Amino acid sequence: MPYAIVHHFPGGTQEQYDASIAAVHPGPDTLPDGQIFHAAGPAPGGWTIVAVHETQESWERFRDSILMPRMQAGIEGGFASPPEETAVDLYKLLP
Repeated sequence: MPYAIVHHFPGGTQEQYDASIAAVHPGPDTLPDGQIFHAAGPAPGGWTIVAVHETQESWERFRDSILMPRMQAGIEGGFASPPEETAVDLYKLLP
């Protein structure tokens, strides 16, 4: 079942997003294994990222093996604090 993660970074900026994505994605226009959708943009009070993974397990694998270790190590110019997170078991995902 597709699994969505919504991250909102209060006070986040496009520059912080660019630095963070460069550190955790395999390339500028390439998604991590298991991720099938990615969108990001400014939102009231900060920056929001929406990522859809093939399954909750693929999200957890990315989170535990790539995202968290790199964020905990510190990403120069990246987001300064953890996001507000919302997870959604998707009922429907259209192309």
